[in-house]
Amino acid sequence: MATIREVKRRIRSVKNTAKITKAMEMVAASKMRRAQERCIAARPYSDKMRHVLAHLAAQRQEGDETQPLLMHRPVGHIELVHITPDRGLCGGLNANLNRGLASFMLEQKVPVTTIAIGRKGRDFMVRYGCDMKAEFVQLGDQPPFLDTLPISHIVIEDYCNGEIDMVYISYAHFISTMVQKPVMRQLLPVEPAVIPKAENVDYIYEPHAEAVLGGLLPRFVEMEIYHAILESIASEQSARMVAMKNATESANELIGDLTLMYNKARQEAITTELLDITGGVSALT
Repeated sequence: MATIREVKRRIRSVKNTAKITKAMEMVAASKMRRAQERCIAARPYSDKMRHVLAHLAAQRQEGDETQPLLMHRPVGHIELVHITPDRGLCGGLNANLNRGLASFMLEQKVPVTTIAIGRKGRDFMVRYGCDMKAEFVQLGDQPPFLDTLPISHIVIEDYCNGEIDMVYISYAHFISTMVQKPVMRQLLPVEPAVIPKAENVDYIYEPHAEAVLGGLLPRFVEMEIYHAILESIASEQSARMVAMKNATESANELIGDLTLMYNKARQEAITTELLDITGGVSALT
C-alpha cells in the first residue's frame, strides 16, 4: 500500500489538475456561448441563400451550361476541405473527424487532394502522407468572413479551371452542447435544393436570372465554407466544455478515493504506534 506521504502528494497533484480543468471548462463555456450564437445566427442566411439559389436554378434553360459551378463532369479528381480545431482536449471530436476523412479517402477510386483548416487535421494529413494543397491554421475563435475568403477562392478557381471535378467539405455539425456530428457533404458542383410545388413561384430578376445566378454561386460557396467553420468552432467549444467538465468530475471522484485511502493509511499508522507503545509498557511491567 502507498505511504501516507505518497497519497498526500497524489491528492495535491489531482487537486491542482481539477483546478486547471475547472478553469478550462469555464473558459470553454464562455467561448461556447458566443460561438453558438454566431453559428445559429448564420443558419437563416445560409438557408435563404439555398432557397434563392434553387429558384434561380429552376429558371435555367434545359442544356444551359454557362455556370461553371453547376456543371457536372466525369469525376477524375476530388478535392476535400477538411475543417478541424487547432487544439485538442475536446473529447473524441478530432479523432472522429480524422477517422471520417480517412474512411472517405480509402473509399475513393480517384486521387483526392485536401485543404486543411485547423492544426489537428493538418497534422493528421502530414502524418499519413495525404496530398495537401493548402493549409489554414490559427483562424481564431471568432474568424471574420474576410479571413475565410482565400479558402473559397482556391476551391472555386480549382473547379472552374478543371483541375478538380468534385469538392467535398468535412466539418463537425453543431446539434447541441452534448452532440456534435461529423459531416461529409458535397460542395461542388452546387446541387440546388428541390422547390416544393407550393413554393414554385416565378420571380422577376434584374438584370436577369442567369446574371443573378452567376453572381450568387461564388457567394454561396464562400458562405457555405464560412458557415461550416462557424459550425466547427461551436462544436469544438461545446465538446471541450463537456470534456473538461467530465475531467473535473473524475478528478473530484479520485480525490475522494485518495482521501479515503489516506485516512485508512493514517489510521493504520496510528494503530501500529499504539500497539508499539502498549507492547513497550507491557514489557516494562
